[in-house]
Amino acid sequence: MRLIMGLGNPGKQYESTRHNAGFLALDFLREHFDFENFHRETRFHAELSIGTIGQEKYLLIKPATFMNRSGSAVRALLDFYKLSARDIIVLHDDLDIAPGTHKTTSSSRAAGHNGVQDIIDTIGTQDFFRIRLGIGRPAETEGACRPAHDYVLDPFSPDELALLQKIFPTLPKLITEPL
Repeated sequence: MRLIMGLGNPGKQYESTRHNAGFLALDFLREHFDFENFHRETRFHAELSIGTIGQEKYLLIKPATFMNRSGSAVRALLDFYKLSARDIIVLHDDLDIAPGTHKTTSSSRAAGHNGVQDIIDTIGTQDFFRIRLGIGRPAETEGACRPAHDYVLDPFSPDELALLQKIFPTLPKLITEPL
């Protein structure tokens, strides 16, 4: 079994924000693999979609907690299914990667991403596979750079969303054949 977690914030007001790139990626994967619709599982603090690829079962996970508390869903699922951190793939936004591109890592620090840091703190390791979806940094306006925490909570522009969605067709192979 593999746990594929997309990071984001719950609620309609956050649906199209940069911080919800992970949720948007999961929506693509759910549709691509024709998994069941997402449904709320309160015992796991998440919305889940379950499906099979080949002979392996996959759980797509959208934490129902806010970004900074993403680890509680991972911990609950790891404990319930008796899995290890090596069975997790996390998809999340990344300010340090250009829009329309992505990077993968199999063991690295959070690099300032609070959702990833909470997962690391909660499960006690950084040894899990990550797909970092580029959203870029805010552009400088009038000599002052906008704070990152405001930038990630803004909606994608149509051009930015199109760049993000260009990454999505590469994701199925990345999650079925990670490093």
